[in-house]
Amino acid sequence: MLRKIIKIDESKCNGCGACAAACHEGAIEMVDGVARLTREDYCDGLGDCLPACPTDAISFELREAPEYNEAAVTAAKAAKIAGTAKACSCPSSAPKTFDRTRTGCPGRMAKSIVRDNTKPVSSAKVPSQLAQWPCQIKLVPPNAPYFDGARLLIAADCTAFAYGSFHDDMMRGHITLIGCPKLDEGDYAEKLTAIIKNNDIKSVKVVRMEVPCCGGIENAVKRALQASGKFIPWQVVTVTTDGRIAE
Repeated sequence: MLRKIIKIDESKCNGCGACAAACHEGAIEMVDGVARLTREDYCDGLGDCLPACPTDAISFELREAPEYNEAAVTAAKAAKIAGTAKACSCPSSAPKTFDRTRTGCPGRMAKSIVRDNTKPVSSAKVPSQLAQWPCQIKLVPPNAPYFDGARLLIAADCTAFAYGSFHDDMMRGHITLIGCPKLDEGDYAEKLTAIIKNNDIKSVKVVRMEVPCCGGIENAVKRALQASGKFIPWQVVTVTTDGRIAE
């Protein structure tokens, strides 16, 4: 049938994955680092993906395409939810919290640490600031008790490796969620919306890398905040590839 459907200019695609995250029907997937319309029958032609694209690589066109298959989309969403629920039932994903304020916490006596790049630094001298488990966005249950009254840190996973003082400067006092918008499948926005909407979240801090593909995690947070209907203070911190905070 002749109908309106999206068109992706792969030459303009920077691989950020924002369009795939914005497509709630699952019509767009990242293939070899490039966005592609893999299921034409999943595309409803409404274009939620267009404003998400930072390079204007997506447009509409009128052409012959399969009819939008709403039943197939609904079934695919249900299968995805069932798969997520099954994954979250794994014992390793059970919610846990850690008390990082206890007296005698390893490393509290260390006022400063001199790092010799040729020798490993003892973990006993650099205490973790991870306040909960799990921390991967895909694995956290939206109703976990540690979200009540939380200050959320939502970070691209590369940031912790690029920025040396990530635990002390970013994670301290926060509930930490991590992910990679380029490599992870699915849409972060749905999970983040559920977390923000159904819990008393005090603030949101997004930490991303300067590379374009990291825009996907920032975009997902923006959409989640909008969909939640709440006004919550939030900020974005960008880390350079050489480990600095971008100005």
